Amino acid sequence: MARDVLVVIGVGGMGQAIARRCGSGKKVLLADYNETTLDAAASAMSADGHDIYIRRVDVASAESVSALAEEAASLGQVTQVAHTAGLSPSQADSAAVLAVDLLGVALVLDEFANVIAPGGAGVVIASMAGHMFPPVAPEQQHALAHTAARDLLQLPYVSPEQLSEPGIAYGIAKQANHIRVRAASAAWGKRGARVNSISPGVISTPMSQQELNSPAGDGMRAMVAMSATGRMGTPDDIAAAAAFLLGPDSSFITGTDLLVDGGVTALSVGAPAAG
Repeated sequence: MARDVLVVIGVGGMGQAIARRCGSGKKVLLADYNETTLDAAASAMSADGHDIYIRRVDVASAESVSALAEEAASLGQVTQVAHTAGLSPSQADSAAVLAVDLLGVALVLDEFANVIAPGGAGVVIASMAGHMFPPVAPEQQHALAHTAARDLLQLPYVSPEQLSEPGIAYGIAKQANHIRVRAASAAWGKRGARVNSISPGVISTPMSQQELNSPAGDGMRAMVAMSATGRMGTPDDIAAAAAFLLGPDSSFITGTDLLVDGGVTALSVGAPAAG
């Protein structure tokens, strides 16, 4: 019996949770830049009975992402794609953050638009940080939506020279993810498929632990403490949202972003003015 293919790009905490939540009965293609992480995730999921395939990928390389999409299509009908790969501000400089978090998302959206099966769906993991920066100007939004992926980092307002602070580069990249997903929904729709993004808040993953141990950590803990839910999120919280957006219950949802942040963003935009 032919089985559908689930592709998970980035196999950290959220990627593995999505793979486990959505992978039963499917061929699961795991992809990551870090081969040690990739092998460990594959071994653990294989031991639990999942049908696992692996491929190392550099999401900032058009050739690497194209090869990944081709391999996914060779396995069968690609019905679900979850792109979770990313770098946080404490992990890398602004050039690397923009290459992975902005260019990488654009390349994945473009390449998998060519292989996603009719009725399929994709989800991109963005961030609540994208909602916390003022919206870019309309002409910049248009350019971020429609500039060819290979030329994106040539736009002056998203160049590493312009966005030299990694935290700002990260927030703008995540805002660009929202814009790029909205635009990509048209191309995916021509295939009879859907694509959306998820903007997590502070999720308990190794990446978040690095951020919590950085100079930004106190501010993050304060936001979580004052939020409506009063807790950090878990990878399973994100996997549940991804399963919804990748599944049949969201068949009328495409080109949008789902905030899964425990109310942190609502707190930041809904607080009463002082005075």
